[in-house]
Amino acid sequence: MKLEIHHGRTTVGKGVSIYIIMLGFATGFLLWTAVHAVLTKSSPTVTVRNGTYTGVRSSTYNQDFFLGMPYALQPVGNLRFTVPQSLNVSWDGPRDATQYSDICVGYGTDSIWYPQSEACLTLNVIRSSSVNKNSKLPVGVWIHGGGFSEGSGADERYNMSAIVEKSYQIGKPFIAVTLNYRLSAWGFISSSQVSDSGNTNLGLRDQRLALQWVQENIGAFGGDPKKVTIWGESAGAMSVGYHLTAYNGRDDKLFRAGIMQSGGSITPSSGNNTRFQSDYNTLASKVGCLDAMDSLQCLREVPFETLNTVLNGTEGESDYNFSPVVDGDFIQNWGSIQLNKHAFVKVPIIAGSNTDEGTSFGPTGINTTEQWYQYLAEGGLNFQTPASVAKRILKLYPDDPSQGIPAYLGDQRVPSNGLQWRRTSAFAGDWFMHANRRRQCEAWAETSTPAYCYRFNVRSADIPAFLGVAHFEEVAFVFYNIAGLGYHYGKPFAGVPQSYIDLSSMMASMWASFIHDLDPNPGVVKTPVYWDSYSRKPVDLCLNANVTSRMEADTWRKDGIKYINSVAQDFWR
Repeated sequence: MKLEIHHGRTTVGKGVSIYIIMLGFATGFLLWTAVHAVLTKSSPTVTVRNGTYTGVRSSTYNQDFFLGMPYALQPVGNLRFTVPQSLNVSWDGPRDATQYSDICVGYGTDSIWYPQSEACLTLNVIRSSSVNKNSKLPVGVWIHGGGFSEGSGADERYNMSAIVEKSYQIGKPFIAVTLNYRLSAWGFISSSQVSDSGNTNLGLRDQRLALQWVQENIGAFGGDPKKVTIWGESAGAMSVGYHLTAYNGRDDKLFRAGIMQSGGSITPSSGNNTRFQSDYNTLASKVGCLDAMDSLQCLREVPFETLNTVLNGTEGESDYNFSPVVDGDFIQNWGSIQLNKHAFVKVPIIAGSNTDEGTSFGPTGINTTEQWYQYLAEGGLNFQTPASVAKRILKLYPDDPSQGIPAYLGDQRVPSNGLQWRRTSAFAGDWFMHANRRRQCEAWAETSTPAYCYRFNVRSADIPAFLGVAHFEEVAFVFYNIAGLGYHYGKPFAGVPQSYIDLSSMMASMWASFIHDLDPNPGVVKTPVYWDSYSRKPVDLCLNANVTSRMEADTWRKDGIKYINSVAQDFWR
């Protein structure tokens, strides 16, 4: 029987398609086509509150995968653009959990590799085959990123097998969960009409319901509902930040810790319910709903293909940038205000960012100081920057390439991206990521809550050198994804020295140890550094591969970051 691999879909022969969770590669696994006996005849079963699921067993890792399990009623028909509803069905006999469901409809390169539909509110559980319902293991729940507009829990870059295997190797085992949540307009449509109906921030509410499902059901898989860590990167990290501050910091006992990679409770600009009113009106107008008595209900009744065609813009990106808003309910205030008030769940966290985040977010094509000022003044940060603030930014981020990013370019400029690109990228990294991360760690220290903070400082092999240590580059290291599974445009570890592999092993061990013990240190062997908590002193772990990782005072780019945090509330942050 022939076994073929196509972007995560495994085809057995020519007929039956099985979506397998192709989770994590350790060193030595070159291709999934070289892995034999992935599936065995022994199929694991688990009985949750609604009924029994049959999963799939991987002999490669000796792990069980339970895939595509719904945690809510599917948001179709009148449930479109509606707060997620709990799964209120039960069944006799086992249900199949051997395939990923379709992912939630998204727009961008994170989503194009996988089948999509509205019926997508599912999650996946990955555990060692040695686990039973009495194991009571800690649980790591991964919330994917993608700008709230793309991505999924099925993305192969987030496969969990390697890090779960690593957790066993270091004696800190845990069970992993990945999930889908509604994206773009489907999950974050916003307007006065949406607010009045109480259907705001649907994607975040999806995540919350998934966490409730975990509380009710993870024990059947051998997990401990009292030992859940929520964990994400970029929009996923922002999601973790939102859950920490949700309902004004109310502790619903859904998790005991959080991990935030390049994102957190302060987001670049949340806006309020009116921020996207014009986008809502445009969307409603294009599908004939603007003048309807109930435009939101009208949008629910528009055929999927029609609505999706309008939302799907050029090159697979959406022209509508709906994202979370301060709604006075789930998100009750700006993140900076809630952190200042200490209105957040007091649980241990890991929080960090990558040195050159701004090369992924900074504007291009800016060649003069005048153009940079104009960009700021005319709303380049989603809000018009007051003249006094814009002028201060110009001084704190001067036209001096040696003060820009990436630092190893010295005095070079990058004309193809704009003569001012290194300067504007330095600011953008601080604005979008570094300032927010620092304030998160400071707020945790103010409440004597453990916070393990980091700066990732390694450029991997999948991006051009001039981008430096860009956004997302730490992900492959955390997941110990040495083979670059799911990376379609370049492999992060291609041709790198052993020190990169060693760093990835250390990071995966630290993350697993934190999920298990709420401390990243105990399970790490041969580590060159002890990761100290920010609540003891304001320090970061600077994660390096070319030199030894080390603890450093959290004063990197302090003047600019201090100023950005001082004006946070002026920008609805």
